[in-house]
Amino acid sequence: MSTKQCFNPYMGAHEYVPDGEPHVFGDRVYVYGSHDRFNGATFCINDYICWSAPVTDLKDWRYEGVIYKKSQDPANANGRMVLYAPDVTQGPDGRYYLYYVMDKINIVSVAVCDTPAGKYEFYGYVHYEDGIKLGDKEWDEPQFDPAVITEGETTYMYTGFCGRGDKSRSGSQCTVLGPDMLTITKAPVIVVPGSCYSEGTGFEGHAFFEASSIRKKGDTYYFVYSSEVMHELAYATSKSPDKDFVYGGVIVSNADLGISSYKNADKPTAYGANNHGGFELINGKYYIFYHRHTNGHWFSRQGCAEEMTFNADGSIPQVTMTSCGLNGEPLNDYDEYSAHIACNMFSDKKEIYVGGGQPHVTQDGADGDDDSDVYIENINEGYTIGFKYFNLKSVKGMYTITCGYCHGHFEVRTSIDGPVLGTIPSDSANFWEKNEARFDIPDGVSAIYLTWTGGSCPRFKAFGFIH
Repeated sequence: MSTKQCFNPYMGAHEYVPDGEPHVFGDRVYVYGSHDRFNGATFCINDYICWSAPVTDLKDWRYEGVIYKKSQDPANANGRMVLYAPDVTQGPDGRYYLYYVMDKINIVSVAVCDTPAGKYEFYGYVHYEDGIKLGDKEWDEPQFDPAVITEGETTYMYTGFCGRGDKSRSGSQCTVLGPDMLTITKAPVIVVPGSCYSEGTGFEGHAFFEASSIRKKGDTYYFVYSSEVMHELAYATSKSPDKDFVYGGVIVSNADLGISSYKNADKPTAYGANNHGGFELINGKYYIFYHRHTNGHWFSRQGCAEEMTFNADGSIPQVTMTSCGLNGEPLNDYDEYSAHIACNMFSDKKEIYVGGGQPHVTQDGADGDDDSDVYIENINEGYTIGFKYFNLKSVKGMYTITCGYCHGHFEVRTSIDGPVLGTIPSDSANFWEKNEARFDIPDGVSAIYLTWTGGSCPRFKAFGFIH
């Protein structure tokens, strides 16, 4: 009998919320992010929405609706600017403050709400005591992707974007705000350097690019950010919120680079690009939230999450991407699974970044069409689609659901370099058709890798196990 499960992407197949910042308020965890449009022409086209789940059941995600429209900002009444990655903090007055930056101006806007996922209203712009907005003074660096943490009546805000070779951008800036959540009480200081200023520091090769995120565990501040290589979320630590940060390592890569548990560390097993997210303590466990890329380009991103741990010295081991994510256990072997939960797509080529006709998740229908089919396309000869992990017991075969002009089969393995356990045929079909094959798969917790061999390429919608 089937029981409820949770997969990556955890908001479902048709939701496109990257840049996820999770926060526990009361007995629920809320995820705030930007909002991509399926097949959009650029990043973050849609209005802010929110999803939440009980802290005791991360399989039970609920759509909270639109919490803030881009046209609510007085500087964007016509809605022509997009809302980049936001963050939310609870102020000293108990209300919830949403910080964000739009794409055409370099200032930080703030909205406020009495509840974590209610209808936020525009509140004001972050400004100096003389009223000049942060970002408007001659020496200010452009503001981007704010992250916020409030302690007592003080809020620390981290912002910045540092493209390679741009010496006008120094790194991530920490700005201190007073109890009104708008007025600067301490001007910005650089806490993590960008690539132009990382030489001789511990950040070389992993310098700040974008996507500031801030948390505190015990007496230590953890600054999470997207590094100059873009596909990874790295972190730095300090005992102070605005100085002395030391590079710590990588938490997650959306290309799985650096992971050596099931492959060579330098082999990418997904097509990555920019990354953004943060971690949160939820019901006694820590989880890192990040995003992946779909539709073969950078502008249709989806939120994913993995459980993470801390070593005794406070360091964070890098986590691997999975299909089961927040499920809390491997997936069962009796449900049918959508192909969109694939956590790995790769070939023998060393392709790190999205683009170039690789396999990718896509959907029929327009943005917001929850009834449209979701599938993987562009599965050419030699490409592998991977899913992990499953709890397999007495499996006697597998089936796939495919369509399209093709003639060949999927080779089935439980490890990247392992033996072929069986092959599942797939021939040209105008509509979705089920193809199955009988073979034994060893019992135990395992990944499943399907490698396409044959002419042309199928569209791959779903799969399941035979007992």
